[in-house]
Amino acid sequence: MTEETGNGKRTAGDAEDGGAAAPVPDGVPQGPPDARARRLTAWRGSLRTLTGSRPPETIGERLRRLAAEAPGAYDLDDWTDLYGNADGIVGEVERRTADALGTEAAAFFPTGTMAQQVALRCWAGRTGNATVAGHPLSHLEVHERDAYAVVSGLRMAHPTTAPRLPTAEEIYDLQEPFGTLTLELPLRDAGFVLPRWEELTSAVAAARDRDAVVHFDGARLWECAPHFGRPLPEIAGLADSVYVSFYKSLDGIAGAALAGSEGFVEEARAWRHRYGGQQFQQWPVALAALAGLDRELPRLPEYVAHAKVVARALREGLAEAGVPWFRVHPEEPHTHQFQVWLPHPPEVLTEAATRQSEETRTTLFHRWFEPDPAGPPGVAMTEVTVASPALEWTADDIRTAVADFVRRIET
Repeated sequence: MTEETGNGKRTAGDAEDGGAAAPVPDGVPQGPPDARARRLTAWRGSLRTLTGSRPPETIGERLRRLAAEAPGAYDLDDWTDLYGNADGIVGEVERRTADALGTEAAAFFPTGTMAQQVALRCWAGRTGNATVAGHPLSHLEVHERDAYAVVSGLRMAHPTTAPRLPTAEEIYDLQEPFGTLTLELPLRDAGFVLPRWEELTSAVAAARDRDAVVHFDGARLWECAPHFGRPLPEIAGLADSVYVSFYKSLDGIAGAALAGSEGFVEEARAWRHRYGGQQFQQWPVALAALAGLDRELPRLPEYVAHAKVVARALREGLAEAGVPWFRVHPEEPHTHQFQVWLPHPPEVLTEAATRQSEETRTTLFHRWFEPDPAGPPGVAMTEVTVASPALEWTADDIRTAVADFVRRIET
């Protein structure tokens, strides 16, 4: 369940109606059960879906898919894991993750929130500085209930409030010392935006000049390589520690990893136990993570490339339909995810999207949201995730579906 925290910050799940296919702003209430069931039913019954990795699944269907994918992901004659033993399936996920990122080691975590708190706590102890330099739109600030402060006793300083990653100049100009610079790649709540490679390396160098370590919130780091034009190990190699997710881009069930040097990861394992992350058995989550590394990771560059086609066709379709104001942000997506903004209340757009799914068996968008309660009324945003279902859509298909969607808004 999602909810607002007392300080107005959002928390909980990243995905529409609990699935990994269509991420939505964390903490936005999902609506009454009948409305949710209607959306899921309409989405599931569609013959074509533009956004998301797959239609919603029942528990039985997800179990059957996991069983079908399992033989190619891991030896099913091996034993189930116990407390993530290193010679079992969890250990294999850790090794595969470290290999993919080019780090010495990686530790499996049940959640990214736990992995991030452990990373920051370890670095605060090692640097002797409890101040973290980060962005006010970062996952740490918006979606984790201030865990870095409440649980770990840390504090956050903001080099910038602009909807982008901080520049080297802003890091140099921060008026107080900090022990860790954390960079979310991509910065999801700003529109899945990334800096240029030169900007990223300059920001990292600025942190080093200020005697700070660098942590990457890389929940979606997997799809950043095409934008930077660099392989994942070169990107991850800029940081002292990297967190990655196994469900946001890789279609897993849950789970995350924290990667870095052998010594850092060993310390992280100790704190993982203290934070309650030493789970008795994690093999279903680990198995889904391995399947995602095999199936989705190689396809992400294709998704990123097609996202540019999708974004352009959405802009053209909205303009041709005479929509007086809209925004596709970024205009050319940095990853395979981006935002679409329209000047209508979110409930109107969600209803139009649901009716389009029900009546045409084509799902163009999922749920729409008022992105900020303090923002202008009557404006809504949705997030588009370009994955395998979107690859069959041509630009003409998208423009036609947009025209139909806009007609439904007007009626």
